Amino acid sequence: MLTMKDVATRAGVSISTVSLVLSGRHKGRVRDSVVDHVRDVADTLGYVPDLMARGLRTRQTHTIGLISDRVASIPFAGQMIGGAQHVAIDEEYLILMVDTDGDQRVVREALTMLLQRNVDALIYACEYHQVVVPPVVPDRVPLVILDGRPKDPSAPIDWIIPDERGGAAGAVSVLTDAGHRRIGFCTISRDLPARELRLQGYADALAAAGIPFDPTLVVEAAEAGTVHTLEPARALLDRPDRPTAVFCFGDRMANAVYHVAHERGLRIPEDLSVVGFDNQIDISEGLVPGLTTVQLPHRAMGELAAHLAIQRAGEDPHTERHPTEHIVPCPVVRRGSVAPPLSRVPAPPNPRTPDPELVS
Repeated sequence: MLTMKDVATRAGVSISTVSLVLSGRHKGRVRDSVVDHVRDVADTLGYVPDLMARGLRTRQTHTIGLISDRVASIPFAGQMIGGAQHVAIDEEYLILMVDTDGDQRVVREALTMLLQRNVDALIYACEYHQVVVPPVVPDRVPLVILDGRPKDPSAPIDWIIPDERGGAAGAVSVLTDAGHRRIGFCTISRDLPARELRLQGYADALAAAGIPFDPTLVVEAAEAGTVHTLEPARALLDRPDRPTAVFCFGDRMANAVYHVAHERGLRIPEDLSVVGFDNQIDISEGLVPGLTTVQLPHRAMGELAAHLAIQRAGEDPHTERHPTEHIVPCPVVRRGSVAPPLSRVPAPPNPRTPDPELVS
């Protein structure tokens, strides 16, 4: 059986150097060229470190448990998993993931199995930004909530959320900077943190531009889908004093505004500017012109979650932990759906026949 001594002899370095390299503790202690050489020799010899033996010595397994609530099945939210995995591999950690599909029984069973495998930390990833009751874990296991916040804000854990308010303010500022002063907002009626925060961001940007908040320019749909948004969008664009621009809670709602604008013979962006939120690529890049929107930073959030989990796992387990909120910026992605407003807003022409094929 190959040992570290065999690798050290072939590489011409000490056993302690091999140990540092193969345990991932080499940063700042071993030159990069030596690290690469030791790894090449280990690969050539077919040497694989015994992680179970290492775990007995260090009391760490170099594994992170990730419990997700439907995240794995949603393409753009699934970027959180990709971000976390990228960091974990770079730090020589393994992520053990269970997608629970929102079933609390599965959450409990997954938690038990992950703890039985002595994971060093846990990440609880939510489908979307929401308030959650986090799973109860032993004090020795750090917990990071990803894309959610705990119902009890005094819980001694880390949680990561997108800057919904700042992202919305940035989106509306793109419109005010272009000269728009009548800006509608298509949002949802569901009571979600994102709804309130994006409305606040909308109001923030209006105030910063010296534009009074007009509640009649805010319309709501029951859900964020295209079909649900058609009637609210029609109500907004059929006004005699219709807005020259519309900010949408999500890209699917922006898709509905595009359809309604087409029905009314309005050109985007010449007659109407539109900005979305989420940056769902199949929509934002598929619309013509491309949709200016706000990027939900799922990958960056996943990367931060893994960094925090690994950092907390390396701390003294007796260290007092404190509730810590981490807010990740939401940048604006500019495409072709924004232009300066016309000097005069014409009344909407006779509606065209609605497009029968709509993406919900």
